[in-house]
Amino acid sequence: MKTIEFAWVYALLVALFFPGMAFAQTDPGVRSTTGVNAGQPLASVTANANDLAFFQAGLEQFNEHQTVKGDNPGLGPRFNLDSCGACHSQPAPGGTSPASLIFPNVGSNPQSQVIASGLVSGSTNTIPFFVVANGPVREARFPFFFNANGTANINAPNGGVEDLFTVTGRADAGACTLQQPSFTAARAANNIIFRIPTPTFGTGLMANIDDSTLLANHTTQATNRLGIGGTFNHNGNDGTISRYGWKAQNKSLMIFAGEAYNVEMGISNELFTQDRPLPGEDQLGSGLPANCLNLAGTGYPEDITHSDGTDAHTVTSDTALFSVFMQFLDQPTPSATVPGGAASISRGRALFSAVGCAVCHTPSLTTQPSHLTAGLGDATANLFSDIEIHHMGATLADNVSQGGAGGDQFRTAPLWGLGQRIFFLHDGRATDLLAAIEAHEGNGGEANIVEAIFDQLLTPGQQQDMLNFLRSL
Repeated sequence: MKTIEFAWVYALLVALFFPGMAFAQTDPGVRSTTGVNAGQPLASVTANANDLAFFQAGLEQFNEHQTVKGDNPGLGPRFNLDSCGACHSQPAPGGTSPASLIFPNVGSNPQSQVIASGLVSGSTNTIPFFVVANGPVREARFPFFFNANGTANINAPNGGVEDLFTVTGRADAGACTLQQPSFTAARAANNIIFRIPTPTFGTGLMANIDDSTLLANHTTQATNRLGIGGTFNHNGNDGTISRYGWKAQNKSLMIFAGEAYNVEMGISNELFTQDRPLPGEDQLGSGLPANCLNLAGTGYPEDITHSDGTDAHTVTSDTALFSVFMQFLDQPTPSATVPGGAASISRGRALFSAVGCAVCHTPSLTTQPSHLTAGLGDATANLFSDIEIHHMGATLADNVSQGGAGGDQFRTAPLWGLGQRIFFLHDGRATDLLAAIEAHEGNGGEANIVEAIFDQLLTPGQQQDMLNFLRSL
């Protein structure tokens, strides 16, 4: 049982908040999208015809389904899904994991959905055990390479994405022959972890927060008495703070987009220029077989900037369009009244800071001037994140290192738009905010004291106020 002796915290809570009613606290659930701007561009983008044209072109490409050959070539030879929007769709394009993969004119069963999308139909693919009804959409990683006897070799870190599907057997895949990863064997060896898509709303604002602002915020928060440290993941090329991905491993939205196009859909591009084998094929094997290369027949890279184009669609590469789309997405609008009413939300916001959540989940940071669009410059980004990586302890550790982030370190997840999310935490294990908060407790984690304050010092009514506040975001 957790125990804390921070009398000063208790005194602060008593001084600030009159105890609420003693009732069972519950997660209010996914908030309605009524009046919410999720998936909408910044007002300054809407006001500029050229900016809006690029945003809309990016949105269309974001939702477009890719094929191996044809009008949208480049898919595979290994991939997870065939569209950015299939993963990033809750509650709107650019968001996070939906409850299931939905394609037109078929039932909601995930197997029929995947078959209907063409990901399995005509191929040799089978549905991995973790693709289940009601989601979440997941990618899989093996933290370690395997020993010859099938056990995890803890002295041989892996951590790369193990793509779910191959193009083998499809009519447009030629003679390419590949096996899917052995996810069942990885489960037996306790050597598989998952990630769900990160939401991209407001990410242009995140890109425009200067390193000096982040460092000043870190200095301000360093005097906390809650055992919270934190550091930044840094880009290996220029040494500056990186900020995208579950471990803040990607420096920019362009890199984020290019990596996803290559890793998640198998499409080579101007940032990641070759077809991608699995980690074992690349680091321990001989790469992809020759008959699985250049399947689109276009040469490399498959996604390029076209010098002979005439508009946003025909000139700009897909990865650049993805980047523009994400840069121009506005931050979600919180509700002042739903759920629980304005008074409850206000109390919950104050409690959020008083118990220490805001030490990591910094409510807002200011951006620097922008050359892209006025809405990104000198703006208040209400992200509820310090963009730092923190030790989250044994409960959440995935044993995957990315950049300077170790096996139990994760970027403070921005909370804007939390009210519309179905799944929480990096692997989507929680669908209830209380469970997500509880998972912040773990041996070696920086959030243990704050989580214990929430559990032990808040009344049920105060806990409900905090849950209402979080769902209002």
